Amino acid sequence: MVQFSTARLDASFAALSDATRRGVLEQLGSADASITGLAETFHMSLTGMKKHVSLLEQAGLVTTEKVGRVRTCRLGSRGLEEEAAWIEARHRIWYARFDALDEVVEALKRREKIDGRQSE
Repeated sequence: MVQFSTARLDASFAALSDATRRGVLEQLGSADASITGLAETFHMSLTGMKKHVSLLEQAGLVTTEKVGRVRTCRLGSRGLEEEAAWIEARHRIWYARFDALDEVVEALKRREKIDGRQSE
């Protein structure tokens, strides 16, 4: 079984839990951007955007670099492979349960048909 880093997953999912932060990742997928530019794009204060970027940076999803007075943001070097693998593992568990439930429902339907014929 694949071992997952709980702290890393927690940080990633916390960062991804907010629509603004997901939007920032989408934006940075197209091009690097300054925190000021991101704040303007998302119609928020510079302080608010710094907090969002900081959470993304702590999760390793974004990196920043300050050149002069401008802090530029870009996507982090790590992808979301571990998070995707964790989700896929949960996906397999759920579908195995759904398949088992389907088998129970089919068995009940067959039983109902047999019982229905016997009572006629």
